[in-house]
Amino acid sequence: MAEYIYLLSKDAVIIKPPKKSSMLLRMVVLMFAMTFGVYICTICRQQISSLSKVTIKNIQVIDEPSNTADHSVFHVPKLHYPNPESFSREECVDNPVRYFAIVSTQRSGSGWFETLLNSHVNVSSNGEIFSVLDRRRNFSAIVETLDRVYNLDWFSSASKNECSAAVGFKWMLNQGVMEHHEEIVEYLNRRGVSLIFLFRRNLLRRMVSLLANSYDKYAKLLNGTHKSHVHTTEEAETLSQFKPIVNSTLLISDLRRAEILVAKALEYYNTTRHMVVYYEDLVKDSKVS
Repeated sequence: MAEYIYLLSKDAVIIKPPKKSSMLLRMVVLMFAMTFGVYICTICRQQISSLSKVTIKNIQVIDEPSNTADHSVFHVPKLHYPNPESFSREECVDNPVRYFAIVSTQRSGSGWFETLLNSHVNVSSNGEIFSVLDRRRNFSAIVETLDRVYNLDWFSSASKNECSAAVGFKWMLNQGVMEHHEEIVEYLNRRGVSLIFLFRRNLLRRMVSLLANSYDKYAKLLNGTHKSHVHTTEEAETLSQFKPIVNSTLLISDLRRAEILVAKALEYYNTTRHMVVYYEDLVKDSKVS
């Protein structure tokens, strides 16, 4: 250890010895070093023991399912391999199919949205199939109709048949969805069907859409026929001439009923695989074309 040297003058030199460290400080440093050493040794032993316990397990590779596989082992299958009775899927037999349903209300943009889906070469949305009363007269009739759709045995102008990658339809809330919701939820979860809820975000427009559809159901403005969805500019202009009369004293309660209807639907089908889409958001999205 270096010594401190003080020069007082040319003739006198004083050498000052260094200060001695206290015994207590030395003991503290020694104890810290010993503790740290024990800690390092413990960590090293744990790592060595963990490495010695590593064993190699047999890994089984599950083959990609085909149409002949038993798909009942999957609790909620996302991919399906239907075997239709009315035709053979031929070269597309091993192509998976997804099941979906568009749940909405009349005049909420579901026809336009379905047209977007059907523009894909392998997507089939078969329209408002439960508009026919006999298909929803009871739950057994509903199941029979659903099985035909998801088994690819339902034929419409949107059917892609053997090479469909996704198949579904439109289902309005007033077509048995709410009345048989418990049984339908069990069916959808068992078959692995995904729901797309499509509504208008604006409550007033949602209510006006329902009023317009209800009016045209009896007025039949389009050449004596009722159409919930139009496909030409002329038809749209004809239906747009209807101006509903809203009772201002009942407006708040009517809006509340429209909101409760959608809220109940979302509550009933909360346990299904689903997503909620609003028409206003779709038409404002520049990516949707």
